[in-house]
Amino acid sequence: MAKVKRPALGKGIGALLNSAAQEGGKKYFSCPIEELKPHKQQPRKTFNDDKMDELVASIKEKGVIQPLVVRRQGDYYQIIAGERRWRAAQRAGLDRLPVVIQDVSEDWALEIALIENIQREDLNPLEEAEAYRYLMDSFDLLQEEVAKRVGKDRSTVANALRLLRLPAQVKEDVAEGRLSMGHARTLLALDHDEDIIEASLEIIRKKLSVRETEKLIKKIKSVFGAKNKQTKTKPPVDPNMIELENNLRQQFGTQVKLTAKDKGGKIEISYHDQDELTRILDLLGI
Repeated sequence: MAKVKRPALGKGIGALLNSAAQEGGKKYFSCPIEELKPHKQQPRKTFNDDKMDELVASIKEKGVIQPLVVRRQGDYYQIIAGERRWRAAQRAGLDRLPVVIQDVSEDWALEIALIENIQREDLNPLEEAEAYRYLMDSFDLLQEEVAKRVGKDRSTVANALRLLRLPAQVKEDVAEGRLSMGHARTLLALDHDEDIIEASLEIIRKKLSVRETEKLIKKIKSVFGAKNKQTKTKPPVDPNMIELENNLRQQFGTQVKLTAKDKGGKIEISYHDQDELTRILDLLGI
């Protein structure tokens, strides 16, 4: 089979469908659902339950209107665009789906999958940032080139990529919607992971708005500014202690600090009021 001429990047699924229609042949057909598999580098890692339920209901009523774009991989078809429809169709009980076959390289299949998902704007902020980073690393692109491919401003790409600097715990809060993109951007004004984590817990606990978060960050920077600017050499940080601190913070839902000294050390668990102290004591079984 001759290779399909590669359309201009950034045009998304429309370019794929048009090129298939122009070439003709057995490019469009009803495919058994068990012969379809998603791309392993699919940028979307989470699927909104409410939106998925809506799509399932729509598919039950009207079927899958827009075909999936796939490429042949041995004894199955790899999904380039349309994994969400494939998942919803499985839940709706469909046994066949309309597909358009494209004879494209692995690189182009991945690039189209990434771009298509970003353009649909249904990735969470961290998934979008990871998709931008993957495009840059895999295809040796600059931020300006990525922005052009996905049809967004360079500043949008740059702001998204900054989220990857956040500590893992805070990234999880952003991905799961406990912190908004605005909260995350404001937290990045802090220099140290410990301060970012403590502030994020405060935001979630008190349900602070972005404006209130900005005031909190200013307060933290003013109080700890001198400490953060210290240039004295600090002992190396044990990554096992950092991981343990993060686990304890998640367990207790508040700031926990481990301090090692000689062969021992101490554990500090912060609380903000009597109710929070009672909750922590309950968790400790005291």
